[in-house]
Amino acid sequence: MSYSTLQMERLDKGIVWVSIDNPPANAISDALVDDLDRLLTELEADQSARVLVIGSNHPKNFVAGADLKMMTQNASKFAGQGGAIRDAASRMQHVFDRIAKFPRPVVAAIHGHALGGGCELALACDFRFMSGGTIGLTEVSLGLIPGAGGTQRMTLLLGRAKAAELIFFAKRLSKEEAEAIGLITKAVEPDRLREEVLAFAQDLSERAVFAMGLAKQAMDAALPIDGGLRVEAENFERTFSTGEPLEGIAAFLQKRPAKFLKDTAAKA
Repeated sequence: MSYSTLQMERLDKGIVWVSIDNPPANAISDALVDDLDRLLTELEADQSARVLVIGSNHPKNFVAGADLKMMTQNASKFAGQGGAIRDAASRMQHVFDRIAKFPRPVVAAIHGHALGGGCELALACDFRFMSGGTIGLTEVSLGLIPGAGGTQRMTLLLGRAKAAELIFFAKRLSKEEAEAIGLITKAVEPDRLREEVLAFAQDLSERAVFAMGLAKQAMDAALPIDGGLRVEAENFERTFSTGEPLEGIAAFLQKRPAKFLKDTAAKA
């Protein structure tokens, strides 16, 4: 099967290394979401695929997050169509949830920035190795909220207080900061990322990976997030009614600080 935004390598011991290749910025697009969905269907049925590694071909970004220009266009396109933006968020949630529930281990190889949706994709993986760039859920800086599972998975991983701090302040963490709080599994040197990830993946692949898949299923049963994902998608859509995304996204595209207080200041 061929993919327009992914490159797949089949390596020794059942390791499948998938590199996201969606120029120019490796942003999350409809095509990338569709490709990931088809990839997971292919690999779930292939028992020779024992460990999935998700990496990137972009020189600076693991995944850049959602395509903001596309998001702005969709917001205008779907204006007045209740539920359309929610459904778009739910689609991305569904595919990332398939990564989280993939019945064998999944490792993220992060060599560059993993912000917003890129961080959400990394959070859906079982393990995260990082060699450079920054990582974080930065959506609130745009007047949005994480809409692809980030509010749920970061809270489950780090606890509510730390998740609130990182999400509310849209913090961008270095690999060392992310490792210190448990957001990533291991910080590595840039020239050793592939070597370290492959060694880790090979160690996993020699173990009982199908038992690991069943263990994942059992662990997920203890921490159901379906209801939380539904609220996240609904609230992602509701942010557009606040007016804040219009300012936040415009400021980002214009490379200036967002002015969320401007209406309050004008009234004062």
